[in-house]
Amino acid sequence: MPKKKCLINNLIEECHHIAKRKGWWEEARNDGELIALMHSELSEALEAMRNHGEKENIAEELADCCIRIFDYCGARGIDLEEALRKKIKYNRTRPYRHGKKF
Repeated sequence: MPKKKCLINNLIEECHHIAKRKGWWEEARNDGELIALMHSELSEALEAMRNHGEKENIAEELADCCIRIFDYCGARGIDLEEALRKKIKYNRTRPYRHGKKF
């Protein structure tokens, strides 16, 4: 399968650049705190589902989570795009409902 052009690394660069420009990286940031902030955005998405169920509100919270993840990857030099490619390739080889967990 040919390698498709992906914009993940471009989004990572842009999200991190904006966060730096807005002052979020003037001091060192704790990895645990940053992961908790990512998690909080997922919790907000769940709350949006419970309260409104409107796709636009849910999408906004999920976008916030992605922005936090992309910012983190930009700050830490993580090539998320390549990691996604590898993980998707691996997942294609996994058995149906691997682990049989729900």
